[in-house]
Amino acid sequence: MPKPWPVLVMTQDLDIGGCQRDLTKLALGIDRGRFEPHVGCFRFTGVRLEELRRNGIPIVHFPVYSFRSPHALRAARQMGRYIREHGIQLVHTFDVPTTVFGAPVARWYRTPAFVSSQLSFRDLYSGFFQRLLRVSDRLSDRIVINCEAVGRDLERRGAPRERLYLCYNGVDTSRFYPDRSSRPHPGASLVIGVAAGLRPEKGVDLLIRAFAAIAADNRDIKLLIVGDGPLRAELANLSDSLGVRDQVLLQPGAPNVEDWLREVDIFVLPSHSESFSNALLEAMACGCCAIGSRVGGTPELIADGRTGLLFAPGDVDDLARKLRLAIEDRSLRERLGAAAASFAHQSLSLERFVRRLEDLYAGLIEGAMAGRSRRPAAA
Repeated sequence: MPKPWPVLVMTQDLDIGGCQRDLTKLALGIDRGRFEPHVGCFRFTGVRLEELRRNGIPIVHFPVYSFRSPHALRAARQMGRYIREHGIQLVHTFDVPTTVFGAPVARWYRTPAFVSSQLSFRDLYSGFFQRLLRVSDRLSDRIVINCEAVGRDLERRGAPRERLYLCYNGVDTSRFYPDRSSRPHPGASLVIGVAAGLRPEKGVDLLIRAFAAIAADNRDIKLLIVGDGPLRAELANLSDSLGVRDQVLLQPGAPNVEDWLREVDIFVLPSHSESFSNALLEAMACGCCAIGSRVGGTPELIADGRTGLLFAPGDVDDLARKLRLAIEDRSLRERLGAAAASFAHQSLSLERFVRRLEDLYAGLIEGAMAGRSRRPAAA
């Protein structure tokens, strides 16, 4: 039986974010009979670290804190040695910092295949990173995208269509499933929720304003916000100023977010910019009635009126209208939640996500091996 192919997958750190979650799901779920996963990171921190270690996955620290520092060059040499010592056949970078670092390193050390992931829109990054990403696009055998919307954006920026590889995010249905058997907030008749990084593009302030518009008529509903980020204090102050602080529950981000999601009746993704949200997918898998802004890949997840509701981006009044509709029409809310769970479990399972990436890896590695075998022997 042939030995498994060693592959190196990389993110900046191993914390709670979406890229880290995708990498962890792949590393834990990949077929160990075909692949030997290794994980690389710039910062040796995060809640995923112990989970990966427990499952016997090697983790290597490449200490890159600035691309303008001599440490970056030393880390590049370290990564090159690791590639050679472990016979790495494919490198896959899951976020922008590791992509602009890993692409030239993998190519310089002649790694047979290099894959990058573009899981968000590039206008979120500085001009410096956008220029570097144009270089890494040319060095990538494939660019993994998690929705058609990101693919269209990359094509507009000059990325060749034939290098794009669509792989929708997958959800672990053994963890994320409907269960309404208990509630952590017995004083609430209904819970509206969001799980997101508390950053400007996530639009959580918009949700608080829409919630405040309906809260006066619904004093027994709660708004649950699960997440961390630079806007946490500002969002708490906004809740105070709008008179809804006693109805808003701010919880820190946690790896067991499913415990919170199963208590949410209506999950809202109010983002101004979004590719294909893991949090929204997980909420749908838990049977939440989903409401999302009509941006990016969200309409690829929510079929308006069938698996959830869409609202106009940035429109507080439209979001408030959709919230009122879902609050007042229980049968609609439950029907949309059941349809969302069915769609997530049947079409976007973790197994499909992992198999799709396995197919990509195998095709690239086998293609590289075939190319090597066809090269003429040196004289």
